[in-house]
Amino acid sequence: MSEKIYVPISPPTLLESDPRANLSDVERALYEEVLKHFSDSEYQIPGIEEKGRLTEAEKFWLSYECLLRYLRAVKWKSAAAAITRLESTLKWRREYGIEDIVSASHVEPEAVTGKQVLFGYDTRGRPALYLFPSRQNTDEPTRQIQMTVWMLERTIDLMGPGIETLALLINYGDKAGNPSLGVARTVLNILQDHYPERLGAALILNVPFLLNAFYKLINPFIDPVSREKMKFNPEPVKDGLFTGDMLMSEWWGGDQNFEYIHEKYWPALVGSCEARRASWLEKWRALGGKVGLKEWEYKDIDTPQVVDTKAADAKAVVDSEKISDVLTTESRVPTLAAA
Repeated sequence: MSEKIYVPISPPTLLESDPRANLSDVERALYEEVLKHFSDSEYQIPGIEEKGRLTEAEKFWLSYECLLRYLRAVKWKSAAAAITRLESTLKWRREYGIEDIVSASHVEPEAVTGKQVLFGYDTRGRPALYLFPSRQNTDEPTRQIQMTVWMLERTIDLMGPGIETLALLINYGDKAGNPSLGVARTVLNILQDHYPERLGAALILNVPFLLNAFYKLINPFIDPVSREKMKFNPEPVKDGLFTGDMLMSEWWGGDQNFEYIHEKYWPALVGSCEARRASWLEKWRALGGKVGLKEWEYKDIDTPQVVDTKAADAKAVVDSEKISDVLTTESRVPTLAAA
């Protein structure tokens, strides 16, 4: 058994080449139309009565890749369709309080049992978000949902250049209960409406009979594309989805003997994400601080390794010496926070 680890793993220094970024003439024209709409100096978010102008955080969010994600989400139907969805999300983010209300301190009571953990990356460089329903510690659905949203935002903070999706790992072992249908539908709606093109894979273990029935119940509300990404009772290392050094040993078959201790894990995660976001924001400002800047440009990594997407799909094996800098002791937590 390897030495215990209590904190997240450093992000890998690799990039995933994305052929979707090579736009056709039609796609480029649609993108330019969307960009022009949100770049207007007089632009205001519809439905916001006061202070409807874009904030710096909202301009930062409206990156080149973000605009493309929403165009892909509407299947390149029209610029107007993408604009409508983007404006809906901008309004939701403002009203939901993504930048202020849904803070680390606000959701921390939900986090103390480690029911949601960010740890490691799959073979395509996607951050892994683990869910442990058996560790549910509250009965307040509003903050439970806010916790999920906060963790999604931190997952995005841990995405390197060229990485836009996450790997979701859910373990229903240890007598996990069913989430309420209302909570499940709310989370699904938020994911589908405001985080399009973000789910890369969903790996699900130990689904009992009642949960199978539950999934059948919510299945109509799950986007067909997302449904195809779900894998039940996989073997992540054997299937080539993860390397052992990036995966928890318990339940999932990886090499990392991870144990959730809130006082060790939480400050490391929060500090790392805050530092990364601050660094990106500083570089984004230096590049002009405007809508449509490329994440590739401000998420700079020295000597990145580009991963062949097709090869990764078949049987990806990433050199662990290049992608992992595992923090195995408390004394290395500041290294993560400064990453």
